[in-house]
Amino acid sequence: MTQQAKIVIRKLNFYYQKKPVIREFNLEIPANEILAVFGPANSGTTTLLRTLNRLCDLIPGAHLEGEILLDGKNIYAPDVSVTELRRRVSMVFDVPAPLPMSIFDNIAYGPRLGSMKTKASVAEVVERALRMAVLWDEVKDRLHTPATRLSGGQQQRLCIARVLALEPEVILLDRPCSGLDPVSTAKIEESLRQLKEHFTIIIAPHNVQQTGRVADRVAFMLMGSLVEHGLTAEVFANPKDKRTSDYITGRFG
Repeated sequence: MTQQAKIVIRKLNFYYQKKPVIREFNLEIPANEILAVFGPANSGTTTLLRTLNRLCDLIPGAHLEGEILLDGKNIYAPDVSVTELRRRVSMVFDVPAPLPMSIFDNIAYGPRLGSMKTKASVAEVVERALRMAVLWDEVKDRLHTPATRLSGGQQQRLCIARVLALEPEVILLDRPCSGLDPVSTAKIEESLRQLKEHFTIIIAPHNVQQTGRVADRVAFMLMGSLVEHGLTAEVFANPKDKRTSDYITGRFG
């Protein structure tokens, strides 16, 4: 791989109780690209995303084997701060969940918990995050109104902006457009294409079409195993595995 890998996954196995959910998974993820991890229901894509910032630590009976390296450092090493890891590798979920406060305060909440105290610097972070999430022009005149008044698509972009305000290095998105209309979906996809200049993005898309639109690279999963991966154009045009071809063309899944 010519580009520097931001994340390297080696021999990853993940279990709920004794049930294997991810099996012998190996993948290198370059920096500043969009990787789409896709597959049918129960393929393990959501679990894979959760292992990348240790959200799976919160699941009773979960067990992981193998390594996940972030900039060469195993994120499951004993000396890793999970709080700091989740700032560096932040996740946006499928259902937007704005905090019960203003649009401004939703974005400012994280920076205020950190070391950023001055009003000027917080305001700059809020504006920058909203611009990067392609939301600023729609909300700049009502920053102090409740975030819950935003539309579903706007709320999802607000949640993306809230993550961006923490200045992560990697953004994980689990079906971020699954409940949104095509116009809102297009705006989020537009923001993702801009964001990859600054971040590494890993998305579990809500359908194959979105995978083809937004991803630089793809990884197709089936029953917890990595079937095929590569550049999106190459995998979609000439899949090496019949199961990949069948899924992309809608023969199953």
